[in-house]
Amino acid sequence: LEADNSQALLSGKWKRISNSSSKMKYVAAYMLLALGGKESPSAEEVKGLLEKAGAEVDEEKLAAFIKGTEGKTADALIEEGKGKMKAVAGAAGGGGGGGGGGGGGYRDYGGGGGGGRRLQ
Repeated sequence: LEADNSQALLSGKWKRISNSSSKMKYVAAYMLLALGGKESPSAEEVKGLLEKAGAEVDEEKLAAFIKGTEGKTADALIEEGKGKMKAVAGAAGGGGGGGGGGGGGYRDYGGGGGGGRRLQ
């Protein structure tokens, strides 16, 4: 985010984002605290960080998230998450091929190679 957008986010201008019911805000706050040196951040620490950022905290969701992290370091949680992502990625199957290149177009407007028509 650009500086003015991040200020708007922190000031609460974007309530829909900061008040999201998603668990990702708990994950993000937990990981930020872990990066700051807390080996296993507590519910109170996560709540404090989120409230400083202007986010609403659902005590039940936070408690459920913290319960899932008990006895694990941030590094262990990341490794566990990688395994889950591999399982999801393997089940997703391959995507379609990429689109073909652009047509001839007009050379004066950056169109394709020799097939394009030159503007008079």
